[in-house]
Amino acid sequence: MRVAFVGKGGSGKTTLSALFSRHLAHSGAPVVAIDGDINQHLAHALGLDEDEFFAAPPLSARTGEIKDYLRGTNPRIQSREAMVKTTPPGRGSRLLRLLGDDKIHGHHVQEVGGVPLMVTGAFDESDLGVACYHSKLGAVELYLNHLVDGPGEYVVVDMTAGADAFASGLFTRFDMTFLVVEPTRKSVSVYRQYRDHAAEFGIPIAVVGNKVTGEDDLLFLKEHVGDDLLAHCEQSSYVRAQEQGRGHGGLEPHNTRTLDLLRAAVDARPKDWAAFQKHAVQFHLRNAAAWANEATGQDLATQVDPDFRHGPASLTAFA
Repeated sequence: MRVAFVGKGGSGKTTLSALFSRHLAHSGAPVVAIDGDINQHLAHALGLDEDEFFAAPPLSARTGEIKDYLRGTNPRIQSREAMVKTTPPGRGSRLLRLLGDDKIHGHHVQEVGGVPLMVTGAFDESDLGVACYHSKLGAVELYLNHLVDGPGEYVVVDMTAGADAFASGLFTRFDMTFLVVEPTRKSVSVYRQYRDHAAEFGIPIAVVGNKVTGEDDLLFLKEHVGDDLLAHCEQSSYVRAQEQGRGHGGLEPHNTRTLDLLRAAVDARPKDWAAFQKHAVQFHLRNAAAWANEATGQDLATQVDPDFRHGPASLTAFA
């Protein structure tokens, strides 16, 4: 199952991404965490020391090689230059299994705090003024487009802050999107933007209240979020100690129960491969018409394989 954490900047979505990823990994579940935020802090939230270097190369550093690998022998994709971030897989494409024996997981995964992690990559000096962060997120979108994840397997993505997470079709690549909402008017305003964008495409969302200090905070969230409020996290001495580099027992019982509720909500979601494929094709055609046809000099609508059906059966049917 693919899970995204989104929310207003500073709401705690990176912290919750890390807590949830560790919660899954420590239970023995196969999990990959992906830092898809422009501020690359997930590795440190998982336990990497501030002065320690994340050694695995970022996905965005090898986007061309990733394209070459994923397109395989798909005759509809003539070159890496013709493959854009929304290009869906078809017959001949290489499909991925979570933490499988492939070049992408082999090159880009590094374990941090017991969690296999991949990072998108930060802006560097050459990007300033000439590129948007979504160009780097293209590698994540390609990865998710070609991934066949099975029951009890999890991909957890810490997304960009604010409604900017809806600036590409990446938001349709998830089985569940958790909106991290603080008990403030600004955070609730971002929630409403997410809710409305997600509803337009039938994307399932649930709200996780964060930094709740008492009954007044909880009543505020219930008033403004209503039935979308799945669970909430209380202010955490454990999280503060981790952020300060101090040891501090374990996560508080209430917050641990919240992580259990999040996992139960994800596990209860039916895997809808037909909707996944529909959205992949829909956004590819939109991107092709909007910019990609002109950028590549090709009609990228022809990359859609009408006979391809995503899901476990495709691992053998279209190998």
